[in-house]
Amino acid sequence: MSNYKELSVHAIELLSELISIQSYSEEEDKTADLLVEYLREHDFKAQRKQNNVWAWSGYVDESKPTLLLNSHHDTVKATPKWSYDPFTATIEDGKLIGLGSNDAGGPLVSLLHVFIELSKKEQPYNLVFLASAEEESSGKNGVPIVLDEIGQIDLGVVGEPTSMNMAIAERGLIVLDCVAHGESGHAARGEGENAIYKAMKDIEWFRSFEFDKQSEVLGNINMTVTQIEAGTQHNVVPDECRFVVDVRPNEQYSNAEVVEIIWKHVGCEVHPRSLNLNASDIDENHSIVQKGIEIGIKTYGSQTMSDQVHMPFPCIKMGPGDTKRSHTANEFIYLKEIEEGIEIYMKLLDGLEFKYNTPLPDRQESLKRGL
Repeated sequence: MSNYKELSVHAIELLSELISIQSYSEEEDKTADLLVEYLREHDFKAQRKQNNVWAWSGYVDESKPTLLLNSHHDTVKATPKWSYDPFTATIEDGKLIGLGSNDAGGPLVSLLHVFIELSKKEQPYNLVFLASAEEESSGKNGVPIVLDEIGQIDLGVVGEPTSMNMAIAERGLIVLDCVAHGESGHAARGEGENAIYKAMKDIEWFRSFEFDKQSEVLGNINMTVTQIEAGTQHNVVPDECRFVVDVRPNEQYSNAEVVEIIWKHVGCEVHPRSLNLNASDIDENHSIVQKGIEIGIKTYGSQTMSDQVHMPFPCIKMGPGDTKRSHTANEFIYLKEIEEGIEIYMKLLDGLEFKYNTPLPDRQESLKRGL
């Protein structure tokens, strides 16, 4: 039995246990308990803040950069369309079926066992593993509350189902609540000013506008009107029309810059719910990207968000499983994907050399806080 095979056997056993515990987003306390216990059984000092669990690989050397391995242990809620028990790990035809098996249980247990294996010998970096909470709900008590606890990080690997391709850029998210104002009147006499017609002009702008800065990896910024509400009854001209726009920025703009441009072009009120979920990318010349290319890993730009959106340092996103299976009934991951994922992670990360992301004095102070 190869070492990768042995690691995958243990990873699959742990994943089966995690699946058996309901861990809906913001309700992951029991899977956090299991992960703390598992890390301690492997002689790591597990730390916890709410339902986020992390551990360092032995001694932290302030002269070395720090690598973070991260994935999340919360899940979306199971739909009634499941034909299997979503909380029982079912192995069938080479698949492990269960809620969260693909997103992101497979990446999580693979990275955890890579963390255990990498910790067995000295690496040219400090290593920390983080199992985060509330990723699926973009909650406030996930990654954002633990980064200061961990301290300075120079490079992150975010585990999500990407078929072990390497996402070197990731879209951000802005949700806009928009309101077009008119004046009510009687529809029979054509009175008033129809807020729907005013909204239609702005909706057409959202549909057709193209931002100047294109992304070679992510393409254009996507803006999609997804909800609309107006009117009280058939014979009253509506004086208000509300609609929601889903905006997916590329890495060429900050969210604040995108909203500033929108404000200049539309007549309706535009209220962003948050400006915190910015797009991100990593320099294609970064050593982790170049090593990935050397060993045959494909790079791409991810259209979906992950916990990477909270990380203000260079990151890649990659993991076993297929993003198309995420949030689906009868979600599954192939057993061989976990073994292959562990092998590729190990080849990519074992002995990887990379530079600091911040000056050494700032790093030393930050690491002291983290420890």
